[in-house]
Amino acid sequence: MTAKDENAAAIPAKGKYAALVMCWILGNGSLLSWNSMLTIEDYYGYLFPRYHPSRVLTLVYQPFALGTIALLTYYEARLNTRRRNLGGYTLFFISSLLVIVLDLATSGKGGIGTYVGICAISGAFGIADAHVQGGMLGDLSLMRPEFIQSFMAGLAASGALTSALRFITKAAFENSKNGLRKGAILFFSICSTFELACVLLYAFVFPKLEIVKYYRSKAASEGSKTVSADLAAGGVLQDTAADSENPKDFQRFSNKQLLIQNIDYAIDLYLIYVLTLSIFPGFLYEDTGSHSLGSWYGLVLVASYNVSDLIGRYTPLIKMVKITSRYFLTIACLSRFLLIPAFYFTAKYGDQGWMIMLTSILGLTNGHLTVCILTEAPKGYKGPEQNALGNLLCCCLLAGIFSGVTLDWLWLIGKGW
Repeated sequence: MTAKDENAAAIPAKGKYAALVMCWILGNGSLLSWNSMLTIEDYYGYLFPRYHPSRVLTLVYQPFALGTIALLTYYEARLNTRRRNLGGYTLFFISSLLVIVLDLATSGKGGIGTYVGICAISGAFGIADAHVQGGMLGDLSLMRPEFIQSFMAGLAASGALTSALRFITKAAFENSKNGLRKGAILFFSICSTFELACVLLYAFVFPKLEIVKYYRSKAASEGSKTVSADLAAGGVLQDTAADSENPKDFQRFSNKQLLIQNIDYAIDLYLIYVLTLSIFPGFLYEDTGSHSLGSWYGLVLVASYNVSDLIGRYTPLIKMVKITSRYFLTIACLSRFLLIPAFYFTAKYGDQGWMIMLTSILGLTNGHLTVCILTEAPKGYKGPEQNALGNLLCCCLLAGIFSGVTLDWLWLIGKGW
């Protein structure tokens, strides 16, 4: 038996599939609140027709997310990952409840005061997102690539689920008085319940899985200090977490060194989300014209993106189509920019079928390339470096999103306000 086989045999199989399911659920909870806000943009568009909510809410969300993730990434090695993730999920839960409270307190009326309140909640979602996405990606990067794939699929599933639920609520309440409002309240009632479930799962179930304890113990033996609280929650003593290797034997790369070594992955992630968020959701909601689907058109486009993004995050499981070459990953990311003129001319001259097809391609490539990069990049490092690299890549991802939602405003040039 080779050393590699011995190492593989030492990894406990117990809890692997439970961990995959929980990663999917926790990934879903990482974006469910924000996707719910995006999916009810037609309601906010009705309440605040002059304020471009489909663009402004995203633009408010991103500086908070990017600023927070940059700070957390800088101090990553000294942070308590358990406290960070629980804090993020708890903030998602509280903010989701506040959306309902604000709507009930204002009786579903618009106005600048209500709009400022919605924007403030959007900023809180950004802070929570930075805590959870960076914390979870860093934590899962020191485990197995399958866990990252499942978590990222959960992120996309939140969009697909909210789109499906939005179709149901729109159909159910379309002809009733205050139908949009009833659908929005139902949305966030479900959302807040799900976020509370994520808090409980991460706090009491996930750290006790054998395979999770194994990888966290391994990371602790390699000098990681971020997993201590989670190991304690899983009933693992720090003395027993270390194996025969001395943490002092490991020379940790600095964040700057890790970024330089993986600069192509970082730029690729940035480029993926610059393109995606320069089109989704603002352009799809406001700049694709009127078609036979009427008020359903924007919802259909968003659903097309969300479903194809979810599919794209599972396609890397097929070895034949997974891109592992760093060179070809970069080529693929750059090639996506051909979608910009394609969307422009389709919005101007094409019909809704072509736009739905383009939106599906946008989502499919977004999901596929994201998972390919995040599952390939952390390989070959020790636990502390894998955690740090996961945080760095998440920071680049959010930087791309921020740049994308800013560039999205360029579609308004020449159209007036």
